[in-house]
Amino acid sequence: MSRFLISCGGTGGHLAPGIALAEALVDRGHRVRLLISRKKVDSRLIEKYPNLDFVRIPGSGLSRDPVALARFVVEQARGFWIGAALVRSFAPDAVVGFGGFTSAAFIAAGALLGVPVVLHEANRVPGRAIRLLGRFAHRVYLPPGVTLSSASGGAVRAVGLPVRREFRREPAEGARRELGLEPGPRVVVVLGGSQGASVLNEWARREMPLLAAEGIQIYCLTGLGKGTPETLGLRSRKGERVNAVFVAFSDRMSQVLSAADLVVSRAGAGTLAELARTGTPAVLIPYPQAADNHQAANAEAFERDGGGVVVEQEQMSDLTRTVLELLADASRLAGHREQLGRMDRADALGFMVADLESIADAGKTLPPNANVVWSESA
Repeated sequence: MSRFLISCGGTGGHLAPGIALAEALVDRGHRVRLLISRKKVDSRLIEKYPNLDFVRIPGSGLSRDPVALARFVVEQARGFWIGAALVRSFAPDAVVGFGGFTSAAFIAAGALLGVPVVLHEANRVPGRAIRLLGRFAHRVYLPPGVTLSSASGGAVRAVGLPVRREFRREPAEGARRELGLEPGPRVVVVLGGSQGASVLNEWARREMPLLAAEGIQIYCLTGLGKGTPETLGLRSRKGERVNAVFVAFSDRMSQVLSAADLVVSRAGAGTLAELARTGTPAVLIPYPQAADNHQAANAEAFERDGGGVVVEQEQMSDLTRTVLELLADASRLAGHREQLGRMDRADALGFMVADLESIADAGKTLPPNANVVWSESA
């Protein structure tokens, strides 16, 4: 048995793959502790996983605002000392980080204490924390075709995002019934990421009557604290009942994506991996203020690989027309679903578990403070 410390809090895009990896490692008999943030989204998501060991840690994002910057520096310093204490007490065989500055201090503490550091970046543009910490990593998992100049040549592996084992394609009609939708009419799911997106929520509310008239239902995840949860019963031009459902959060995302004929979504890497797993085509609206414009890069790759289409936020006036055209073209949707199936073939989770076990085993065979040279075959 080995021990792994996984830092993955702050957003659903970091926490969900951390949970997926933790479950797989626990299934293999390893002991795992997950470091998460104190945000509401983390608290809601972990409710489904009482069998996992979570530790809430302090942390705040990097900001140019002087007050927020001072808070960031203080939180990073606190995080480092808390991280160092956790590393000493838990004695992990490896520390795994899924990006974000909430995990940076813990990764740094692990590296300085001589514990192998493993980083995972799911976005097509590596974040600042990954770029900064890459030089200290024994292994860096990056999307195929993405490079990281700060990492040593032998450290990088091309790996996708691990998806939680609960994700699978479910029968659409049953999923719709469970979500309060009518089983027959088509469904558009609207996602703004774990934080929600006001511009997408507003689009769903505004276009709801037009879509309903065309016999199209809406299931919109507004984000915690955004919008009013409700279910509205409407009628199409043909008189059939269609529903519009607005909820703040869902811990049944496999069911939500399975219910959809089409998803309108931001372009976070976690969402795209889950769309591929359930084979659900999407219209992506990248968040224009995303760090290093990484969502635009994610969306471009998703469209190029055939999973759906991209509409820039500045062109939201085209979104309704794009949605209606896609839903009216069954062969085009089928083509996207076929391409999504191809995108999901790589077993990122299985590769990472086997690789982490090899790293842990290698560390156990070495004397304390030994210098390790990691080769491509490791």
